Amino acid sequence: MWYLSIFQRFRQLLQPRRRLAIFEACLIGLVSALGAVLLKSGVGLLGAWRVQTSLLLPAWLVLPGIGLACGFLAGWLVERVAPETSGSGIPQVKAVLARIPIALDLRVAVVKLVGGILALGSGLALGREGPTVQLSAALAAQLSQWFPTSPDHRRQLIAAGAGAGLAAAFNAPIAGVLFVVEELLQDFSEFTLGTAILASFIGAVVSRVLGGRSLDLNLALTASKTDFFVQDIPFYLVLGVVAGLMGALFNRGIIASLTVYRRSLRFGLPARVALAGLVSGVIVALLPVAFRDNTGLREILITGEASWSIAAIAFVSQFILTLVAYGSGVPGGLFAPALTLGAALGYLVGMGEHALLLPFGIATGLPITYALAGMGAFFTAVARVPMTGIVIVFEMTTDFNLVLPLMIGSVTSYLVAEKLAPGSLYDKLLEWNGIIIQKAAPVGGIMTNLTAKDVMQQQVETLDTEMPLDEVIQAFARSHHRGFPVVEESKLVGIVTQSDLLNIRDRNLANNTPLGEIMTTTPVTVTPIHTLSNVLYLLDRYQISRLPVVNGRKLIGIITRGDIIRAEADHLNGANATPKLRPDPSYIVYQTRSPSTGRGRLLVPVANPETAGILLLMAAAIARDRHYEIDCVQVMLIPRHSSPSETQVRTAKSRRLLRQAEVLAKKWQIPLHTQIRVTHDVAQAILETINEQHIDLILMGWKGSTSTPGRIFGNAVDTIIRQATCEVVLVKLGTTSHSSLATQHSPLSTQHSFNSWLVPMAGGPNSQLAIKLLPALITLGNQPQIRLTQVFKPSELKPDMSVLEQAIRHLMRRRKLSSSVVALPVQANSVAEGVINLVKTEGYDVVVLGASREGLLQQAIQGNIPEAIASGVESTVILVRGAINT
Repeated sequence: MWYLSIFQRFRQLLQPRRRLAIFEACLIGLVSALGAVLLKSGVGLLGAWRVQTSLLLPAWLVLPGIGLACGFLAGWLVERVAPETSGSGIPQVKAVLARIPIALDLRVAVVKLVGGILALGSGLALGREGPTVQLSAALAAQLSQWFPTSPDHRRQLIAAGAGAGLAAAFNAPIAGVLFVVEELLQDFSEFTLGTAILASFIGAVVSRVLGGRSLDLNLALTASKTDFFVQDIPFYLVLGVVAGLMGALFNRGIIASLTVYRRSLRFGLPARVALAGLVSGVIVALLPVAFRDNTGLREILITGEASWSIAAIAFVSQFILTLVAYGSGVPGGLFAPALTLGAALGYLVGMGEHALLLPFGIATGLPITYALAGMGAFFTAVARVPMTGIVIVFEMTTDFNLVLPLMIGSVTSYLVAEKLAPGSLYDKLLEWNGIIIQKAAPVGGIMTNLTAKDVMQQQVETLDTEMPLDEVIQAFARSHHRGFPVVEESKLVGIVTQSDLLNIRDRNLANNTPLGEIMTTTPVTVTPIHTLSNVLYLLDRYQISRLPVVNGRKLIGIITRGDIIRAEADHLNGANATPKLRPDPSYIVYQTRSPSTGRGRLLVPVANPETAGILLLMAAAIARDRHYEIDCVQVMLIPRHSSPSETQVRTAKSRRLLRQAEVLAKKWQIPLHTQIRVTHDVAQAILETINEQHIDLILMGWKGSTSTPGRIFGNAVDTIIRQATCEVVLVKLGTTSHSSLATQHSPLSTQHSFNSWLVPMAGGPNSQLAIKLLPALITLGNQPQIRLTQVFKPSELKPDMSVLEQAIRHLMRRRKLSSSVVALPVQANSVAEGVINLVKTEGYDVVVLGASREGLLQQAIQGNIPEAIASGVESTVILVRGAINT
């Protein structure tokens, strides 16, 4: 019966969990409304006093003075008590909802309230809507701590508080709900909607009652009738396009303003906000009286009382004043400025239509309609929430004539702005602060959202087609793997598994049978873009345990059932949804510049005083030979929670080391530029230097081995050799001690011998690069001797000497080369074995490795040839990698 169904629903409503959720949502709505009313009243009182005082006393003195004093107090309070309250507050709420550990509690709420009143009441051109959202979310977060609940439930309550805050600020409960599901959580679940709707409704009602407004939704400001004609549609499209263009420009201006304040104005937050208040006060004092009240200015525009000149001045001045204010870090929001700018822009478009069509007797829409539509369009272009933008203006006016103009303008502006500068402004603000929120894959959708490239193992153990059968069996005995890809010149040519070995037991094959005769020559493979569902299908279809991942024929990874299981486990544990912090850009705290007279630039990162001397000598030798300038950089690491641009560091020791480099450069008459960078990540700082200074070659030290899992050269060096587009020279200094070098070449302390050089040749472009570097580097030794060699397998009866002969001819063409050069091949089972034996038996001081580009990268990552040589000899080892074409 129907009454039984109603009874069951009533019982479910009274269940403890539901009763608690309803109580919490109502309480959050009430508290959020109280906070919104306090903020609104405080800003209104201080703002009214400021405007009244500016009418009684000289405005050029009162407005800048109040802005300076209140701005300083607001900045001091934010910096000392709750730095999390800087800015709008909405990005911080988004970060908390994405499980970023940012404080959100009663302390944040109180500071946001007081700081917002001081800053906004002093005349800074920002709004109270963003602060109200953070204030309400902080109060909701505090309530969730007083009533302990699960993390997911706490996120729902914080989002409900944010929606209630927006609803209370705009008296727009539906917009508050849409903002939660469209921007903050992107969640349309029953619980999210229920708590957000209830909290937003309570917040809007209480805010109206306590704010001195009745529950009548008709605004007096829009009592004059709006209109809409078919001939207006092209002009609303124009409004949308212009709003999209200016909205994208506005967003970029906000980021640029923050960057200028942080990098150019290197003083504390109180001083920055005070400066913004002073500048804003001076500008407003020069404008008409109506501009002293931001809310009143918007009301003039949407009631049709402004002239076109007032509207134009309003748009330009509000645009500039908002950038001046927000970049300082003042606790203020962007909703109100966006609405004011949109109203001014729409008003200008409406007056333009009136001027164009009225002479022809064609009916035109009123400028007030365009002003209101412009509010929604510009707000959408800034916040990228079209539904929220449409509904906010509609709820503020309850005028159905505005629905179509709002939809046309807002959708058009959204498409234009998203095309020019994709992404929400709040996401961009988080990224600017080093926080990247990654979208989690939907539950149950990991198989279609992740690809083989996301899950595969990049380091793959491979076998060679020429490997004899007995070595293949030993490889299986030493490894836990049940199969190995078989490669030839880095190209996948087959796969061998334990099943293949079992199938040949009765064939009585000789131990020296090459692997190419027993492997599976047509293995099943996948590409990097295959989804996990496709990978799993192939594994089941062919009853295999692993699949090579290939790009064309090149092997780039391998994926197993275990990799897929781990990916699913990580997804269930929330690993894929965990936001990642991106390091802030490095910050230069000290630098010197010399005249730019070289043909190129060579970068030397220095860190260890004991090895810096010889690295600088090598750099100077190369720079003098190539007529390069030298950039010498010292990188200082700081904790992740500190900002590179705001952290104080001591540079005395670093500057002493850089001054020694300056002495060497002056002696050799080489232009030298120095800098000290503060950073969270060494490799990132070096890559930034390479890009900023247009570096042609980087020479850096390398310890020869690493204990970091998954790394060959070490964290920083691995990143540099993979990502740096310039030439890369890595130097592992040997342990043989001599003292002649320091006395002959430099006051720097260096104790290494560079008299005998061994250069293994492979015929690739990096081998030629190594040969080109030799004439410069051997000037560091006394009567140096050079041996060029090529490693051949014992099975090769007549080695090809063409590569060695070509290298000798190149060296002999150098007129100043007075060293003796010999070219002799050597037989060994592997390159590493042959080179190590040569060094140990003949005692070479330096080994220069210039393998082919693919060989160096591929072998360094998979075969560890350079690492094996460097760790197997006590001599200096130099690795060379050519520039990467971009």
